Amino acid sequence: MFRAGPPSHTLRRLPLLQLLLLAQALGRGLGRANPAGGPLEDVVIERYHIPRVCPREVQMGDFVRYHYNGTFEDGKKFDSSYDRHTLVAIVVGVGRLITGMDRGLMGMCVNERRRLIVPPHLGYGSIGVAGLIPPDATLYFDVVLLDVWNKADTVQVTTLLRPPHCPRMVQDSDFVRYHYNGTLLDGTAFDTSYSRGGTYDTYVGSGWLIKGMDQGLLGMCPGERRKIIIPPFLAYGEKGYGTVIPPQASLVFHVLLIDVHNPKDTVQLETLELPPGCVRRAVAGDFMRYHYNGSLMDGTLFDSSYSRNHTYNTYVGQGYIIPGMDQGLQGSCAGERRRITIPPHLAYGENGTGEKIPGSAVLIFDVHVIDFHNPADPVEIKTLFRPPEPCNETAKLGDFVRYHYNCSLLDGTRLFSSHDYGAPQEATLGAHKVIEGLDTGLQGMCVGERRQVVVPPHLAHGESGARGVPGSAVLLFEVELVSREDGLPTGYLFVWHEDPPANLFEDLDLNKDGEVSPEEFSTFIKAQVSEGKGRLLPGQDPEKTIGDMFQNQDRNQDGKITVEELKLKSDEDQERVHEEL
Repeated sequence: MFRAGPPSHTLRRLPLLQLLLLAQALGRGLGRANPAGGPLEDVVIERYHIPRVCPREVQMGDFVRYHYNGTFEDGKKFDSSYDRHTLVAIVVGVGRLITGMDRGLMGMCVNERRRLIVPPHLGYGSIGVAGLIPPDATLYFDVVLLDVWNKADTVQVTTLLRPPHCPRMVQDSDFVRYHYNGTLLDGTAFDTSYSRGGTYDTYVGSGWLIKGMDQGLLGMCPGERRKIIIPPFLAYGEKGYGTVIPPQASLVFHVLLIDVHNPKDTVQLETLELPPGCVRRAVAGDFMRYHYNGSLMDGTLFDSSYSRNHTYNTYVGQGYIIPGMDQGLQGSCAGERRRITIPPHLAYGENGTGEKIPGSAVLIFDVHVIDFHNPADPVEIKTLFRPPEPCNETAKLGDFVRYHYNCSLLDGTRLFSSHDYGAPQEATLGAHKVIEGLDTGLQGMCVGERRQVVVPPHLAHGESGARGVPGSAVLLFEVELVSREDGLPTGYLFVWHEDPPANLFEDLDLNKDGEVSPEEFSTFIKAQVSEGKGRLLPGQDPEKTIGDMFQNQDRNQDGKITVEELKLKSDEDQERVHEEL
């Protein structure tokens, strides 16, 4: 694309052929015989090539550019514009041409070819032109019309394709990026942006373009295709441009607008889908996980997190991403879908980046926010249902609990559910058997209560995630407490509800043989549990727990317990304290 400023060099204007600039016929001589045998009364016009499309026909007062060969009846050439390598450029119908040529050009279309037979009285009459055209000569012209325009013409704009979505139309002072093919009116190509492998980038309405292009681009949408026809006085006028655009040439541009922005533009936000119940919106300092498709304004995709099957994870408002995205993500909700349009000065600027984002490119991101959190976030607990009957005991640290749960990401993606296993999940609170955030969320619950528990990553599976759980994921649990049992102190497998028997070994030695077998030990402990005198560690197979208890007392591992071996854990703990002292 050529700028409107002075070109580096221009075509030198050559004088037009004198004989064609003579005012009207100098006399009315006798014409040569026409094919019917008599003299010609008017110009004979043979249209031997008519273009299929003719948007404009020559009328009186039009400015035309054409090539011609001039011969006599015997075929002898007397003049040719081709020999001078210069088109005839002149206004028709105002007496600047011989009358026969004025008449013969009327109604012509661009690229039309005609043969004109001009009788003497419509040419140079009985006088002729000394040394060139004899008196009473009939003239034969082969003419091809290459251009036609009028001073009353304006820029002609034809929309060839308009995209269904038009977020922005070109206005004065906008910066645009577009591709184009430039031709003369007869189809002769003079320039194209496609051959240079890059768009033409410029300001509109600021004197950087020829006036006709400034006008022709107004109102265009990104992705729109237009045909713009510009008359010479709104293009390069009488001088033309270099060797490719002749003087007084009409120009035809086929334009594809890639994008448009204004240096005053800010980030544009469009909410595509807003989930219900949004109580928290992202702010600067939050850590966010989101998916995105990134495209240029004409729809060209340049990147997508979906193609990597992984969210983009980053802090918002702290300079880790381009400024426009930093701004565009703030205020969003988890699960929200929004479109963020970012002008170049808030994206990658005049230089662009890599091979896919050109300089001065407007970027459009279709974003799906998966979740966000702040490193200082606590566990969020919301009670969904609480049983109407009084609740005297709630779950606390050390309790053994059974609960059902559904676990998902904040965008609703389902991860796990205890219902899939047909049985409640079991855990001892505070024993580090579940993630810290869920442990916290279960405390204080009544049996039958249901809660929603939102657990930030630092209280869940952290930056690395876990099997089936993405890194830095906020987890949403819906939990229902099924049962609760008081737990045992750390390190205990069995506790007495009251003081243990005074003669414990004698009570254990059921057959009174001076030693306790595994069977005797098991029978005794089960009897204490069934009579409510003591209880085993909850959440473990009773047989295993009793077996572990026996192994702890069978200190020499000979399969029996003697009176010397039997010691209560409380006594052992007391002895250990004395040893440490």
